Order: sequence, then structure tokens, then C-alpha cells
Amino acid sequence: MIGIDTNVLVRYLVQDDVTQSKKASDIIEKEESIYINQIVLCETVWVLSRGYLCSKNVIIDVLEKILTIRQFEIEDKNTVWAAMHVFKNASADFSDCLIGVKNKHACCATTVTFDKKAALLGEFS
Repeated sequence: MIGIDTNVLVRYLVQDDVTQSKKASDIIEKEESIYINQIVLCETVWVLSRGYLCSKNVIIDVLEKILTIRQFEIEDKNTVWAAMHVFKNASADFSDCLIGVKNKHACCATTVTFDKKAALLGEFS
């Protein structure tokens, strides 16, 4: 198994740089098992939304595809799925949804935040 960084995953997804996109595709398509940690997923969502101006629906579709690609091993995949479902109906960022779900799974009664959008999530106060 190999791990990949955000920039490799983004180049694979958006295919906007001929050289780097080809390298990313070659790496991802030849490996049997690729580890993607939650930080990479959060950064990928941020880059797609801020750098590429992708809509939330597009980002949700991308996350669903990443979570279902056979050779991708996602760090704590069930937690990411849960965070994605929260994200679908929230105004908060994906990373905030993931923080809330992770803390809930860690038996936190709540997660305290100053972020007004995150505070609207059930896991925050």
C-alpha cells in the first residue's frame, strides 16, 4: 500500500495539468491499494471548493466516488461516510462535519466552537 498527498489526489480528479495529472493517474491506476487519510480528504474538499469553485453537490459526488473506489483505503471510512451525510444537509464545511462526527464517536458530549455554521450542527455547541 502507498499513501498519497492531496496534490496527487486533486490532480487525478481534475486532470488540469498534463504532466502532473498523467503522473497521478499512472500512480493511482497501477497501485492495488492506496491509503487516503482524513486530512487529505479535508484538504481536497477545500481545494475543490475554493481553488476550483466546485459546487457542494459536485464535491459530495466526488467524495462518494472516492469512498467507493476499490483500491482506495480510507482512514476510518465509516466516520467519513457519517461526516459526508452530515455535510449534505449542513451549511458547515466538510472538515467541521468530520470534526463533529469524530468527537461524537470519541464520546464527547459536545464540541465547543466559535464557528457559527458549525455551531448549528448537533455535535457542536
